[in-house]
Parts: sequence; structure tokens; C-alpha cells
Amino acid sequence: MNLPAPFVENMKKILGPELDAYLESYQKPRFTGLRVNTSKITVEEFERIQPFKSLRKVPWTSNGYYYTEEDAPARHPYYYAGLYYIQEPSAMTPASVLPVEKGERVLDLCAAPGGKATELAAKLAHTGLLVANDASASRTKALLKNLEVFGMPNILITSETADRLDRYFHAYFDKILVDAPCSGEGMFRKQSHMIPAWEKQGPEFFSRMQREILTQAAELLKPGGKMLYSTCTFSWLENEGTIDDFLKKHPDFHLADIPAYEGFAPGRPDLTGSAFPLEKCVRLFPHKIDGEGHFLALLERDGEKYPNPEEGKKRTVKLPSELTDFLKDVKMSLDPSRIQVKDTKVFLMPEGVGRCPGLRFLRSGLYMGELLKKRFEPGQAFAMALKKNEYASSLDLPASDERIVRYLKGETVEVEDRECSRPEGWQLVCVDGYPLGWGKLIRGTLRNKYFSGWRMQS
Repeated sequence: MNLPAPFVENMKKILGPELDAYLESYQKPRFTGLRVNTSKITVEEFERIQPFKSLRKVPWTSNGYYYTEEDAPARHPYYYAGLYYIQEPSAMTPASVLPVEKGERVLDLCAAPGGKATELAAKLAHTGLLVANDASASRTKALLKNLEVFGMPNILITSETADRLDRYFHAYFDKILVDAPCSGEGMFRKQSHMIPAWEKQGPEFFSRMQREILTQAAELLKPGGKMLYSTCTFSWLENEGTIDDFLKKHPDFHLADIPAYEGFAPGRPDLTGSAFPLEKCVRLFPHKIDGEGHFLALLERDGEKYPNPEEGKKRTVKLPSELTDFLKDVKMSLDPSRIQVKDTKVFLMPEGVGRCPGLRFLRSGLYMGELLKKRFEPGQAFAMALKKNEYASSLDLPASDERIVRYLKGETVEVEDRECSRPEGWQLVCVDGYPLGWGKLIRGTLRNKYFSGWRMQS
């Protein structure tokens, strides 16, 4: 691979005598990883049922694993059940490092396509609130799908700049992740097509953008809250330089410690002449770890952390009879006061979220389904948020059953007597106990209701 001479010169300044080892890493294999969705399945249970031959643990992420291409995890039904997300191992670090706790309000500011957002939501375990935002409206479609496949009900998906979010969420969030747009130097080894883009728009261009984004994000963080800044680049202008600039302008912030793992390198204050303890930042290099390049800085805002207010007075809601009839078969804990009907579509809103007129939403809350001519048709996202035992009747098939693949491709499948709890009507289709979607059973034939946009391709 022909690396740009200015890039190699900069890497020599960063690495010194380690430069040759770094350049030799371009001959190493590229590493692929998957991260278990701990809101659906424990790591121990995943290890018990996983079908892959070559998994091994990612050291710095408790629910991360390396796999090889022969495993083909994106073709397995467990992927469609949302049991794991496919993610480059180094990219698992930002969401792993940010210490999210149940019940918190969390923002992923640059969230698409959703690799980090899905882990933040999993940490919340259906509590609190995750606002997953991306300024690119086109990229939020993949973000929505990934969060819905993971079965996350407590979400708002927006497409806004941070300054517009500040109108509604000023000093609102307990934790914020800023995985900033960057020049992508850390991905050159994996994605060589990024090199021409770097030559057109390099660190200088992105560092200006990053500093603006980080400054705006700071306005959204509570006193006592934490904000994780990350990039997939090596440039000190985009990394230590951005953090140094931020700390100079925000004296109410300081750097917090990040857990150390073998191969993690400290930040480099000497590259910028900074007086701040930038060695608390973390650098990842492909010649030191089995992964690509990354940078992490954990920032904490000074001040007393205050608890999120209790939910206000619950409103009285009269739900349509078609919906209440369907919900009689649902055992999931649902607060009727949080259910909203918008035209014909039904949503379960996150706790304590008010109206935000003027913001661009792709999704607010959990899409439960649609009211259609005196009946309620449950939605795909609703199925993914349920557990098998939370609906009255299910068709639960092993991953080895060929009907699972036929279902995921959108085909009608035949059902034998007593395979479902009820002989007719709606069924929650599951693979080894984990929901995939809906089907409607009529005289032994399951009419396929799997969402067409998610279907497995032949």
C-alpha cells in the first residue's frame, strides 16, 4: 500500500523507532469482531449457544469477540434476532469506556450507523433514555434499524446539529459520546480507499469541525457528567490538539482516567506542548493490539451530579379498543400513560420525555404497530423489544430448522400441530427462544409478517 509521504512523516513523529513495526502491521490480517447484546442475552449464555468455530475474546471489551470470515455471523439467524452486532474490535472501546448506568440520560451525538449507540442502549437495559443523533439524515436509517433489531424501546433518534439539540436538552445528559468525524488515518490499514479522501480533506479540515462539535456537546452535559471523545485517527491535531483546545476553553472540565489494557498507549502531551495531563488519553495502534487505530479521551464536568427528576404526573389515556384487546396478550410491563397514537401509528414513549417541536425525529420511542380498520397490527420493532414469554403465543424453532431461513426471507411457512401455544392468530416467531418478528397463523399456515426491509437476501 502506498501511504502519503506527509502521513508517514507524521507517524514517524508520533512513533519514533516503532514506525517500522507500525508499517509492518499493514501486512497483518485485518481483525473482525462481534459484540454481544447484553440486554437480550448474557455473555455466558451466548458462549453456550454460539455456533461459531473460532471466537476468542476481545481483551478490552467484556462482551466483544473476534471471529473469522468463515464464521459468517451476518448470515446466522442469531444476528437477525439482535443477539450481537458486528463491529471492528477497536471501535468497541468508546462505548465500553463510557461508564453508563441504568436510568441515566445518554446522548450519542454522532451515532450512525449505530455500533456504539446499540452498546450504550444495552447498558441502559431498557431504562432511562438514549438520544441517538446524527446530523446526516440519510445515515440515521441504518441507525434506526440497528437500534430496533437490538430491541431498544427507550430511544429518540434525531438528525440535528448539537446547537439545535441544546434548545431542548441544555445540561440534560448524564453521559455523552462524541465519536467525531475524522480524517480516518486509523482505518487506512482496513480501508485503503480512505487515503484519497485524506489527501483532499486532512486533519486541518476535521480538527476545526471536531472542536466546534465538542464545544457544542459540552453545553448538553450536566455538572458531574462525563463525555467520551473518540476518533479513528492518529493525528495529534485531531486528538491531543482538540482536547488541549477544549480544556483551555472549558475550565470546568477535566480529564478522567480510562482503564488500562495491554497494548493501550497513553496520550502524548509532548506532541502539542500541552500543560494538561493528556497522558490520561488512550491511543490504539494496530502494531500493539489486534485491531485498528483509535483515540479516546474521557472528560468530566466539574460540579455536583444531581439525580434525574422523577417522572411527572401521569396522564390519563383512553386507548383504542383494538389496541387494548391485543395488549391483553402482552406481558411486557407497559405504562399506558406513555402510549401515544399518532394518526394510525402507536408508540411507547420513553419516560419523562416531553414535546420537542422543531426537532427532526426519525423515531421517538418504540414503534408498537398500526391501527387498521378495527384491528391492531403489531410492528417489527415491538417484536424485537419483547421476550418470548412476554407474548401469549409463539412459534419457537431451532436455528437449524430450515423454516427459520424461509421466514427471514419473507416466505410463508407451514406449522405442525401444537408447535404454537395457540392454533390461530398472531404468533411471536422466535429462534431458540429469541424473537425475530411476527406471523399470523391460519389453519396451519403462518402468514409472514417479517418486515420486508430487513429480509435475508438469497
